[in-house]
Amino acid sequence: MEDKQYRLIGPDGQEFLSTVPGTLGGNSRLKIYGKLDCRSAIGSLPTGYAKRRVFFADEATARAAGYRPCGTCMRDEYGAWVEESLRTGRL
Repeated sequence: MEDKQYRLIGPDGQEFLSTVPGTLGGNSRLKIYGKLDCRSAIGSLPTGYAKRRVFFADEATARAAGYRPCGTCMRDEYGAWVEESLRTGRL
């Protein structure tokens, strides 16, 4: 029996195959990542978001790939990202 393959995004922003599923989802157009059960992401699936959805092994990988935390499902992480971005002049 062959292992299931999952398409994940690596820290370089490139897609790769993994035998382990992702723990976070993301929007490739908006460069946002969040929890797989995020109400905002789930609500956007019928509007075409599924075509832009990507997956990450973990938060460090999503950040390294240039994505920011979701303001809906990851409020604390998003707040920290905003503070860091303001402090470093990236926002």
